[in-house]
Amino acid sequence: MQSIPVDTTRLGVLRCAVGPEPKIADFESKEVKKDRDGNTIYTVAVTVRQDGRRVSVIEIAVPGEPKGVVEGSEVRVTGLEAFAWAMGDRHGISFRASAITPVPASSATAGKGGGA
Repeated sequence: MQSIPVDTTRLGVLRCAVGPEPKIADFESKEVKKDRDGNTIYTVAVTVRQDGRRVSVIEIAVPGEPKGVVEGSEVRVTGLEAFAWAMGDRHGISFRASAITPVPASSATAGKGGGA
């Protein structure tokens, strides 16, 4: 499966829509998915809104639990990659990142002053 790097600087403000949850590998046994190094894979739903466009929600898989990432908080996504997939007549795009971190409150509010 070929990965496509994603330039997150063009995605606008990224916010956590659903906090980190362990990714389930087998729904019957409730086994959680792990990477090659044994780290639990977590998924985080993130809202994406480019200027003048509607909001989209993407689920991003990330190794290890993203600390401090909570619903509604602005986040920074590092090393985002997209993967096209197909299974029978189903197809889509999945996303993976090396890290998801909260944006500190002072950075999140910087540059958002009014002005007339």
